[in-house]
Amino acid sequence: MTATRGQLFVIAAPSGAGKTSLVRALMQRQPSLQFSVSFTTRKQRETEVAGRDYFFVDKAEFQRMIAAGEFLEHAQVFDNFYGTSRAQVESLLAAGSNVLLEIDWQGARQIRAAMPECRSIFILPPSRAALELRLRGRGTDSAEVIARRLRDSIADMSHWQEFDYVVVNDDFERATAELELIATTEAPQLRRERPELQSLIHDLIGRESS
Repeated sequence: MTATRGQLFVIAAPSGAGKTSLVRALMQRQPSLQFSVSFTTRKQRETEVAGRDYFFVDKAEFQRMIAAGEFLEHAQVFDNFYGTSRAQVESLLAAGSNVLLEIDWQGARQIRAAMPECRSIFILPPSRAALELRLRGRGTDSAEVIARRLRDSIADMSHWQEFDYVVVNDDFERATAELELIATTEAPQLRRERPELQSLIHDLIGRESS
C-alpha cells in the first residue's frame, strides 16, 4: 500500500521573532512532525549541534551543491548561505511524514513556487520595541550588527502577506498552541487576512498592508 503523501509546513520570521524556540516547542508537542535540517555556511554556535540544528558546510561545498541541483531552495541571509536538501524533503513527504521547514522569506517563496500545496506560516513579534529588545538581549552581537539586524528584520516583515498564516509571538504558550493548530487543522482564524493584524503591521513596518 502506498503511503499518503505528507504535508509540508514552511515557517519563516524576522530575526528576533522567536521562531527557533517556537519551532522546538511545536516539535515537542507534535513528535510525528519531521524537521528538515538546513545546510548553512554560517559558523556553528556553541549551543548548536551539527546535524540537529544545521548541517555546517563551507562556501565551496555549498556552491557545489547548488550546481548539482541538490537544494529545493537556497538563499543568502546576511553574510551566509542557507539551503534545504531536495532529497531529504522529498523522501520524507513520499513516506507520508509531515515535514517542517524553518527558513527565511526568500526560501519560502522558492518553496511555494516548487510546492504550492505547502502551508506557509510567518511569525511576527508583538511590537517594534519588543523586536529591538529581543535583538539586544542576545548579548552576542555588536551595536552595529544589532542595528543592521533590526533594519533587515523590518524589511523581512514587509513580506508577511506572502504567507498563508500569521502567528504573533506575544505570548509564547499561545503562539505555540496556534502553530500546533495550523499543523493539525485548517485554522482559518489564523489566516493572514484577519483585519486585527493591520495595526500591528503599521507599528512594525510603518505602514498598513494588505
